[in-house]
Amino acid sequence: MQPFRPEVAARLAELVPVMSARVDAMTDRMVDVLLRTEPAYGQLAAFGGDELRASTRANLALGVRALTGPREPSAGSVSGAREVGRRRAAQGIPLEAVLRAYRLGGQVTWEELLAVSRDACGGQDPLLLEVAGSVWRTNDIHCAAVAEGYREEERRLAAVDEAARQHVLDGLLDGRGGDPVFLRTASELLGMSLSGRLLVVVAPPDAAGAPTLTEPAPALLRRGVRSVWGSHSGAQVGVVALGAGCERDVRRWLEALARGPVGVSAVVEGAAAAAAAYRLAETAARTLPAGVRRVVPIDERLPEALLSNSPEISSRLVGQSFGRLLELPEEERAVLLETLAAFLAADGSPTRAADALYCHRNTVMHRLRRIESVTGRKLTDPRSRLLWQLALLGSQQTA
Repeated sequence: MQPFRPEVAARLAELVPVMSARVDAMTDRMVDVLLRTEPAYGQLAAFGGDELRASTRANLALGVRALTGPREPSAGSVSGAREVGRRRAAQGIPLEAVLRAYRLGGQVTWEELLAVSRDACGGQDPLLLEVAGSVWRTNDIHCAAVAEGYREEERRLAAVDEAARQHVLDGLLDGRGGDPVFLRTASELLGMSLSGRLLVVVAPPDAAGAPTLTEPAPALLRRGVRSVWGSHSGAQVGVVALGAGCERDVRRWLEALARGPVGVSAVVEGAAAAAAAYRLAETAARTLPAGVRRVVPIDERLPEALLSNSPEISSRLVGQSFGRLLELPEEERAVLLETLAAFLAADGSPTRAADALYCHRNTVMHRLRRIESVTGRKLTDPRSRLLWQLALLGSQQTA
């Protein structure tokens, strides 16, 4: 297609920088219309409003910049539209709604160009009539690319059944992520990159055997995060492709879905580390009491993890650290253990421990002397404090 005449190109060069400064306002207007007129986008925004706004802004900014470029859409912009189509298909947004959103983007861009031109020229500029055809032709090409990407993803999703996903997940957790052939096949099957930053999540079932997390894959995908989920060793397990995303955000989103304990691995690089990450996540989940609604990363549960991985040593640690305290009547034992925990949490300050326990400092001192007497250990001994702290953790896990 022939480039714009020089006078048209010169006028666009004047107007486009002004439009670029107004992209945020254009984005606000377009998102507002989408949320009011497209229920599917309203549902998407309820789960991942940031992703919707970011995607809308990026497309509008690209369309504005394209006004001063070649009249044919770039290969990058077409592939980007195709990727949006794939993403919206995976998120369950109807194709008709996606295409209306893209056409709305073209309308917003054109209306903004006219508004900027009126502000600059005091009226409509006949030179812009030559631009209108190019704007809508580009919009049509992008809509076609969106539809193509959308249908590609639909076909891919239809071809991937639950058994195939479970087979891939089992392979990752069993250590096959380092096999290039397996990795390539798995990535193509799942439609997600397994070569970047990954996070593994483990959620044991509740007492009735029901899943702890409610539909985590769609919930994460609404926020632009791809993942694969299944079961492994009786637990709900997911491998999450973080990309450039934030681990804390994923944990926060999962927390909203959790009905019980959930363990999360450290962030690892590539599928070869998925098996090790699974073991970390499984250990983190095991350190939490059943029924506790909490999502914890392994790095926040390292002492508990050490104890949970060696029940025999944990049991012996509790017995050796507390000694005859464990033989006391239940009521006295509970009071002394509570006092010891408060004393250690207060960095060895009886006064602060008394405040936490809502009792007199002398009462705490009396109980501490009793603890020294029945355990045979000294409060001033750093090693005794360490053993008591670990024993308290160990007793909590076996409770």
